Order: sequence, then C-alpha cells, then structure tokens
Amino acid sequence: MTAPSESARKIVIVGGVAGGMSAAARARRLDEQAEIIVLEQGDYVSFANCGLPYHLSGEITRREALLLHTPATLAASLNLDVRTGNRVTAIDRGAQEVVVQTADGTHRLGYDALVLAPGAVPVRPPITGLDHPAVHTLRTVPDVDALRDTVAGLLSGRPTDAPAPHAVVVGAGFIGLEAVEALVARGLVVHLVELADHVLPPLDPELAPLLADELAAHGVDLHLSVSAQAVTPVDPSGPVADQSEASDVGAVTVTLSDGTALTADLVIVNVGVRPASALAREAGLDLGPTGAITVDGDQRTSDWRIWAVGDAVEVTHAVTGATGPVPLAGPANRQGRRAADSICGRRTTPQASVLGTAIVRVFDLTAATTGANQATLQRAGIAHEVMHLHAGHHAGYFPGAESVHLVASFAPDGTLLGAQAVGRAGVDKRIDVLATAIRAGMTADDLAELELAYAPPYGSAKDVVNMLGFVAQNVLDGTMPQWQAWDVDKAMATTLVLDVRSRSEYDAGHLEGALNIPHLELRERLDEVRTAAGGREISVHCASGVRSYLATRILLGEGFDARNLSGGWLTLEAVRSTQ
Repeated sequence: MTAPSESARKIVIVGGVAGGMSAAARARRLDEQAEIIVLEQGDYVSFANCGLPYHLSGEITRREALLLHTPATLAASLNLDVRTGNRVTAIDRGAQEVVVQTADGTHRLGYDALVLAPGAVPVRPPITGLDHPAVHTLRTVPDVDALRDTVAGLLSGRPTDAPAPHAVVVGAGFIGLEAVEALVARGLVVHLVELADHVLPPLDPELAPLLADELAAHGVDLHLSVSAQAVTPVDPSGPVADQSEASDVGAVTVTLSDGTALTADLVIVNVGVRPASALAREAGLDLGPTGAITVDGDQRTSDWRIWAVGDAVEVTHAVTGATGPVPLAGPANRQGRRAADSICGRRTTPQASVLGTAIVRVFDLTAATTGANQATLQRAGIAHEVMHLHAGHHAGYFPGAESVHLVASFAPDGTLLGAQAVGRAGVDKRIDVLATAIRAGMTADDLAELELAYAPPYGSAKDVVNMLGFVAQNVLDGTMPQWQAWDVDKAMATTLVLDVRSRSEYDAGHLEGALNIPHLELRERLDEVRTAAGGREISVHCASGVRSYLATRILLGEGFDARNLSGGWLTLEAVRSTQ
C-alpha cells in the first residue's frame, strides 16, 4: 500500500455526513486546484444525525438546524461539487471509474483518488411485519421527518382527556434511549424492549438499574431479556392487547418472545447497525471478519488509489486490540481528515486505536462509557480488577451535590482499562478525563496525582477521578482487600458478613445473618467480632464502601482476615436486581 507522492487531481468521495464531508473539506483546504466531487445517494449530504432524536422531541425546534450544509453552501464556501441523488453502484478499479445511478440514468465517473464513506445500515432483525407503515427507524433526516409527522398526526385533534398514544421502541442502546426520551417528551406512553438483561448493554450491568429506575420514573414500561417477534395489524373488531387498555386501539400489535402483546400506534426499531461495505466487497477490496473495510494507518484500502472512512471501516480497539467497526461521529471525522492528508501528500498521524467513548442522556441522568467494559475484558481474557465508587460531583458542603456512580477496571499493574459512569451531574467531565487517561496509558498512581480544577461549585479537592485512583491504589497494593457484589452468596455461606452501617440503615434492609456493628463502635466490640467470625474471613460492607474501608483497616490491624465490599450496599443492591 505505497502512495503516490503527488496530490491527486480528481478526488471522488462516495458518501457525505461525518467522514466523507470531513475528507472533502480537508482536501479542499490542502489543495485549491483539485477537482473534488462528492456523490451522495440521499437528499442530504451534511446533517447532524446525532441531533435527530432531539428534533423528534422538539428540543431542537428548527429542522434547518440539523442541515449543516447544502450542495449550494458547500459550493460557495469550499468549491465542492456535491451531487445528491447519486448512488454509486459499482467501482471499476482497472479503469479508475465509479458507476453512478441517478434519476436520469447511469453514467461513469473517473477518479484519481476515491474515498469511500458509505456509513452503516440498520440491522434488520428477524421480526415479522417490519414493513408495516407504523414501523420506523431513526437514522436519517427522512426518518425523523416521518416520525414527527406520525407523532403529530397521533396528537392532532386528540381530546385532552383521551388516553395518550402508545409507542414501542425495540432496542435499548444509545439511539433507542434517546428515542424513548423524545417520545415521552411528546406525550406518548412508551414500552422499551431489549434482548439483553439490562438497558444500554455496553454499560456494566451494576450501573444499569439506575437507568432502569429513571425510565420507570418517567412512565416507561421495560421489557428486558425478551425480543420482538412480530408486528401485526390490529383488528379493530377484535380485543385490545393487554398493555393498551389505557389508550385507543393502536395500529399494530407487537408480540414479544415471552408472549406479551403490546398494542402500539408506532414502533421504532433500532437494534444496531452493520457496515455498508457491499460496494467495497463487490469491488474486491479487503474486508475484515466483521465485514468492515480493511484500511491502513492512512485510511488506504487494499487498492492504493482508494481510501475508506467512517462507520464502514475496520478499526482497532485501544484496550483489547480487537478489530471491527465503531460507528461514532468523532472517529469518522478524524478518519476523513487523515484520508485527505494522505491523498494530498501531507504528513499523516496514523489512525489511532479507538476507545469507543460515548455518552447519552436518559431524562435527568447521564450515562457514559470509555475503554473496555467488564464483559469485553472477560471475552478477551484480559486480567483486571474492578473498582466501584459513589462520590459527589462537587464538594458535599456546597448545595446541590449529586452522586457520580463510577465503575472502572484496572490491569494488575494499575493501568486503567475502562470506565463507566452514571449520575445527574459531572459525568461528562469525569468520563472525558478517564478517556484521556486510557489513551495516555495512565495508571492508578497517575489518576491519584492528577491536578484537576477545583472550586466548591465544580468539584472537590479530592476529585472523583483522584478518589478512583486512591481506591485502585489501595486495592492493587493490598491495603484494601476487596470482595465483589456478585460473590455475595459465597460470602454469606463461607464468611462472616459484617455490616458497619448504622442500626437504622441495617433495619431498612440487610443480608440475612449479617452482624451489625456500626463502624464507630467497632474498636470496642472486637471480641464480639472474633467470637462471631470463629476464624473465618470477614466480609465487611457499608452503604458505599467508605466506612467499611475504615472498618476493614481496623480489622486488618488487629490481625483479622477482612475484605471490603467494592461499592458497598449501593452496588450490591444493583447487582442483585439484575440477577
């Protein structure tokens, strides 16, 4: 894959949006003389697809705000020849031409350099009746237009005392959760269906109950560990399905794998995407095992005249080294820039591995993730230790402090491998710091020493990130031996469980057989602990892990074999709710 040294004269880019348009704009800034043609099969070449759910909700009121550029504005500002309604059906690599289909017929277009930015296409799950007009996806401007029209039609002229329309959202990933929030904001009753056992599957499961509770608090009906099997028209003369008794008879019934029947006026299906790599495959370009286009560090494919960027290309995960597509706008934009640099003979920074950093708002909560979660690390066979932390997003004495619920995984040598967080404030700041830390190869020691901005309204002198470093240091160097919530049955069967919360906390809920000694009374009651333990290991816990850490240190100092529950009762309750 060696490159020609001179800048290409005619650059053809297949596909716009993030990757393709970044490549086109960068190429123009580097080469004023190049002929740059962008071929987009749809009507919109540059739009904010991440903003679509917020237009559906009405939070982004102007549709035009989503349309970042048009062919006319791109021609005026960057002298780009942008052609919408142009679908590339084939690549003739020998002739260096693409075959283009338009409303007027088919023609060929030559290139000196070709950039493929075909994006991804929605996964079509095996659900009978997906072609019913009530079924929608949410990926493009026409998608959101259709959804807004449908919702407006359902709400138009509806008596104020009439039951709200019902919607079923299939898929509780990032887009699915955003769609749920948007539909609830418009006044619909929403059922959320997810095949996994918790919402937002990329999130570590002990954080997911926080999102489930938030969804339920806003009236969302969750159906977990089930799949949608069929979408069938409702017979107006027949009985109404169980879940629609509060609304009019909907357009369809969605039947789930557990037999539940949900009547809905609209259905949104977003269960994931796959690389749109058919064009590359048919042209004989190399693809990876996941079907994504293989590229080198300059985004060049197996044909040195062809580059590829965006959701359709194969990337390497920074933590596990696994390869596959990562459909995120940030990497796509950087890949487009890199491809243009390569085409124009500029020095390039080879494509970096990808962390998959992502964030989503779920009503009043924020959930974010970066690096590798526990399931990914386990599949990859990577040794790791998991830390749980529940800390205030700013100084506790300043009004309005909210908890940041954080889960992070560290390698035995202290290197940070991944982190996930959920909370009502401060999550975005911490996950960005931790994403940077993973990229830099930072360890627990580095996190403990990070100097982060502090004033009471913004953080604490010991920031959440510093606290994570402190906890990881203590666990990894043996200062704080820990046990995990998923081992609770073993702990109850083989150890003394010591609950060091207050009596009122204990009375509100506790593990059967646990000995309750508030941590402030522990030093005076060590003989009681010794008798109860009978030489067994002691599994200590409190509400969040702080008081039990202090208690564990006391016990270790007195010669007991003691361990602290990571994340305390808060994490334990979350884990037990998912089992």
